Amino acid sequence: MKGITSFLAIIVTCTTTIWAQNRTNYWQQHVDYTMEVDMNVENYQYTGTQKLVYTNNSPDELSRVYYHLYFNAFQPGSEMDVRLQSIKDPDPRMMSNGKSRIASLSPAEIGYLHVTSLKQDGQTAQINEEGTILVVDLAKPIPAGGKTTLDMTFKGQVPLQIRRSGRNSKEGVALSMSQWYPKMVEYDFEGWHATPYIAREFHGVWGDFDVKLTIDKKYVVGGSGYLQNPQEIGHGYEAPGTKVKKQKGKTLTWHFKAPMVHDFMWAADPEYLHDTLQVENGPMLHFLYKDNPKIKDNWKKLQPKTAETMQFFSKNVGKYPYKQYSVIQGGDGGMEYAMSTLITGERSFGSLVGVTVHEMAHSWFQHILATNEGKHEWMDEGFTSFISSLCMNEVMNQKRDNPFQGSYRGYINLANSGTEQPQTTHADRYHLNSAYGTSAYGKGSIFLSQLGYVIGQDKLIQTVQKYFNDFKFKHPVPNDIKRTAEKVSGMELDWYLIDWTQTTNTIDYGIKGVSEEDGKTKVQLERKGLMPMPIDVLVIYEDDTRETFYAPLQIMRGEKDNPYPNISRTVLPDWAWAYPTYDFTINKPKSSIKAIVIDPSQLMADVNQENNVYQK
Repeated sequence: MKGITSFLAIIVTCTTTIWAQNRTNYWQQHVDYTMEVDMNVENYQYTGTQKLVYTNNSPDELSRVYYHLYFNAFQPGSEMDVRLQSIKDPDPRMMSNGKSRIASLSPAEIGYLHVTSLKQDGQTAQINEEGTILVVDLAKPIPAGGKTTLDMTFKGQVPLQIRRSGRNSKEGVALSMSQWYPKMVEYDFEGWHATPYIAREFHGVWGDFDVKLTIDKKYVVGGSGYLQNPQEIGHGYEAPGTKVKKQKGKTLTWHFKAPMVHDFMWAADPEYLHDTLQVENGPMLHFLYKDNPKIKDNWKKLQPKTAETMQFFSKNVGKYPYKQYSVIQGGDGGMEYAMSTLITGERSFGSLVGVTVHEMAHSWFQHILATNEGKHEWMDEGFTSFISSLCMNEVMNQKRDNPFQGSYRGYINLANSGTEQPQTTHADRYHLNSAYGTSAYGKGSIFLSQLGYVIGQDKLIQTVQKYFNDFKFKHPVPNDIKRTAEKVSGMELDWYLIDWTQTTNTIDYGIKGVSEEDGKTKVQLERKGLMPMPIDVLVIYEDDTRETFYAPLQIMRGEKDNPYPNISRTVLPDWAWAYPTYDFTINKPKSSIKAIVIDPSQLMADVNQENNVYQK
């Protein structure tokens, strides 16, 4: 427990020198979107034009590209609908009376997104819509290092709010517009990632967005990007103390620009209240929420907590790079987007802060680092859960010695259930939603908290900060966080990444025997699980003095600093993994020992802790 307590102190105060990365073989694609959209708030249909300048920074010539058409998932018979009906534990938000809500949508309630024309540099390209993916055979290949301009027209219908995006949510929010436009699919060193939208997360290409949205002037809009015409719009965006230039007609055209993001979300409602709060040495915060007396007080109290959260993450992970962040009531729970989040608003105050903290943390681990959430969801959800647990402990003054306790409890239950799948499983391929959730969030969080047990808590926070600095605005993969930790700690950690993320091997160490020989105590430890770990052992004597013994793991080729500087530590010879037992000697008689404990920090995810303690 003292290890966690000291780490919390370190994470608040630690500063470290950051080195820039030098990955000479790294490349990533770039997109520039210019879109104009007209939204009809009577029938929830919209039309739009999109000009996309695509830069092919890859070494490959591309003769085909793909777009995501996410709204097509919200139709009876879609892959999302069928999966919802076939999985054993469907998302309850998407069900009604035991049946899929998608299956019962009428033609006026479904979602759709159709590209009506597409030209490449003025030449017509061949398109084929396949569910939530548009396949585009280009009029001419894009050479390596080349650019092309793709001009399209499209039309869509906003579905009833079922999952994340949609219209008329349970809380009465009119429009939660995420995944609403034809979005270019990511192409990277692994190839195309044209993954159908079945229910999970997202992946996108970095670029700049220039969006003009025309909508009924009664509607207040918020989301990604900086508003370019605030004096024409008003609704709380105008400069304080200035007059808004009134616009003729029934609509307003909102003009947003979002630089260097990989998605664009907006939400709109005629009853939104709009508050702002400037973070000291940070961005402007925007809060948009329904004019509902039941939630007003909580949303007012949320605002200073959000500012504290922004400062916590900027200090302990890395500086937030944008000038704005928006917290918006909408969606069906909580979901992160570029420079913003959609959250449901009818919550207790603690829950409202909790969901805001978690979704804001995603701004670092998903919208600035941007891992492929389909393949490596644990790097986003897990790392977000890790840092948000620490943030909640401070911002809400929870004073928990181990703020990750829930993650450990959930993971150990999963590991012992027989339903665990490796974290290398694609997010859509988990046979249970519950198994996905625990693997992505809980086990993903433990990857970091347990890494601190392996390399030391000071080295862990340095690792997180260096990882963020080196890989921001890129798309890191699991090896990148592992190599960062190796560089910071000087240890070999391939075994840790492999066993924890690519297998379902478990950690199970125990105290096999305690005996006395010649006035000394012999302790025999055993490894019962397949995953190796270094071992901390705490010995408590009858006079309440304490001593620790540390058996480094041989294949990590190093050792951490003493996590308990006020307790004497003996560093034992390395334990090689293949040996199932390990003996060491305490230079005191057995009668002087009150208790022996494996891993007093409880940061090692041992699946059977009953054999971790010897008591007299």
